Amino acid sequence: MQVDSIIFDLDGTLWDTCDSCAVAWNDVVTRHGIRFRPIVGDDVRGVAGKPHSDCIREVFHGLPHEQIDLLIRDTLVEDTRVISRLGGVLYPGVREGLAALYGRLPLFIVSNCQRGYIETFYEVSGLGALIRDQECWGNTGRPKTENIRAVVERNGLQRPIYVGDTLGDQRAARDAGLPFAYAAYGFGKCTDFDLQLADFSEVLGLV
Repeated sequence: MQVDSIIFDLDGTLWDTCDSCAVAWNDVVTRHGIRFRPIVGDDVRGVAGKPHSDCIREVFHGLPHEQIDLLIRDTLVEDTRVISRLGGVLYPGVREGLAALYGRLPLFIVSNCQRGYIETFYEVSGLGALIRDQECWGNTGRPKTENIRAVVERNGLQRPIYVGDTLGDQRAARDAGLPFAYAAYGFGKCTDFDLQLADFSEVLGLV
């Protein structure tokens, strides 16, 4: 497969911050005195890849609408604050793999995350200099398909590939007309892919 660029999803593809997000969500619940069970990392993993507001609505299903809206608003801020402090876990081979790809192909990130989250990834990982451009739901309010298309168009990409780990990533890549590389080590299960990556180092085979 010949490609001229790689667009990456973030959570479940480059790193895992679910345990840190669980801490953030529990902090917000406690701060506002909301009665709910403790949130664990697997709760966050179960909804990863969706826009932040959808994640909160799904995990906290059953709470009153006003509490859901409060959680959406405050966890948007608390997530990045806690991740800046506690960090996330880069998947094996990501640091070395991105460094090896840099200079050979332009690299991009398109995620369904909130505004500022990708920048937090850059801050924590130190990998921001390797990424040429990025887009996210928090910046545009638009679905991932449209954000992928925006990155493709403004960077003049001719043969990009999207690398992600969920069915949402798979659908977004297909709807945007891109081949899809499935990061099988991530959070989701996909069946319609052009390439399957057992670990991140296999992305080097695209070069």
